[in-house]
Amino acid sequence: MKQGQPLGPRGEAGAGWRWHDYITVNIYWLAISISAGIITPVLLPYLVLQFMPPAQKNTYLAMVRVIGLVVAMLVNPLAGLLSDRSTLRWGRRRPFIVAGAILNILFLLIIGASPGFLGSPLNRVALALFGVTAAYGVLMVGLTLLQFSSNLAQGAQQGLIPDVVPENRRGRASGVKSVMELLPSFVVIFVAPLVDSGPPGVWLAVGIIMVSFAIAATITALFVHEERLLAKPAGSPAGPIVRLVGLTAVFVAATQGAIWIVRASGRLLATIGAQSVPTQVAVIGLAGLIGVVGAIFVGVYGGARVGLGPDAGRHSSFVWWVINRVLFLAAAAAIQGFALYYLRDVVQVPDLGAATARLLAVVSVFLVPSALAGGYLADRVGHKRLVGLAGLVAAGGTALLIFARAMPLVYVGGSVIGLATGTFMATNWALGTDLVPKNEAGRYLGISNLAGAGAGIVGVGIGGPMADFFNALRPGLGYLVIFGIYLGLFLLSTASLARVKIAPRTT
Repeated sequence: MKQGQPLGPRGEAGAGWRWHDYITVNIYWLAISISAGIITPVLLPYLVLQFMPPAQKNTYLAMVRVIGLVVAMLVNPLAGLLSDRSTLRWGRRRPFIVAGAILNILFLLIIGASPGFLGSPLNRVALALFGVTAAYGVLMVGLTLLQFSSNLAQGAQQGLIPDVVPENRRGRASGVKSVMELLPSFVVIFVAPLVDSGPPGVWLAVGIIMVSFAIAATITALFVHEERLLAKPAGSPAGPIVRLVGLTAVFVAATQGAIWIVRASGRLLATIGAQSVPTQVAVIGLAGLIGVVGAIFVGVYGGARVGLGPDAGRHSSFVWWVINRVLFLAAAAAIQGFALYYLRDVVQVPDLGAATARLLAVVSVFLVPSALAGGYLADRVGHKRLVGLAGLVAAGGTALLIFARAMPLVYVGGSVIGLATGTFMATNWALGTDLVPKNEAGRYLGISNLAGAGAGIVGVGIGGPMADFFNALRPGLGYLVIFGIYLGLFLLSTASLARVKIAPRTT
């Protein structure tokens, strides 16, 4: 066995690696994705619409998501770092995964209970102190705690493929990972219409998520074979932990700076009297694009420099891989997050839950096969080439959504984005595993959570207030403006790959 080649689950390089090992090493991604697939596009937008004034729904949706994602940005790489150093008998990753799953189940109970606070006597106090309803406050607490526990497990889970999968099989393992992340779209198809029924539907959705975490964590604990770390790595973790806190602070500051740019542009137009709708769309929309892109580049590049310390200069391709990932996912995640409101205000469908379910069903038909094919092709034609193509295809699908006014064209646009996203999710992760040092895979891939949490903070945090601003000028206009920004992000994700250099693969 060559030096540095990863151990398979039976102790030799690839020896005994079987088809079901691809599933067990990735099964916890299924639970994570069921949770995200139900909460992000369906449950959370539905609850915010019930708890807060409809005219500010995008702003309050952005607020609750951004607070939770800031927690995720800090906890995810911290869990990866700590699991890298774990000497527990179960292995480095599985103890964190099981602990996170147990806490997830507890915190999901808070989210399920939030509709019970509608009309609560606590509303007067919550409105006076925080400007939100009691139900919204409970939802925010539950989601923030869930982000902590979920990322405690996910930060460790991200290290399993580099830990136990042979190098020549990581593309296929990453493809299975992507399928696990995308299969929950079929679950959401059945859950979304149920949420419209109110508290019973909310509890059913929450219960499905809880059961999925319990089953996936049990399978991971029993069937994933890890090598126990016999001695902690040299050096104190204090320095990297401080850098991770700094990383989060840098990214949040960059995002707030972007929001300031957008608001300053609006104030400038008001001062000079340029209040026509086309002028505001052009100026504030351009400011939004510049702000989002600036936040991503400054936040990711500066944050990674802080998080990696001196190692950042030697791994610049990894940093640009994270930038590529944030650019793509900021657009994809935000489009998904605002889909329910887009269908309500632009396409004006009467049955939101059912319409969202039908859209997700159509998209899923393209998501899963493209993820499987992407993982297979990634090992043959190159990860980087397919990642770049995914950005271009996703931009085309977003353009279709901008012009859509009826569901057939929405289905086509969503399917194109689904095809691109499935390909991206499989090939981009495989590209990342090629770039990280194996003995610090948890730390590096934890830092890559800048792409997950950071994408949500930027895409939704800036897009939500912008959507409400333009919707006030003309109903539905806000989604067209922010979707135009997301189209630009897809194109820039492809352009950013020019700075990613791939070392020759060892044989």
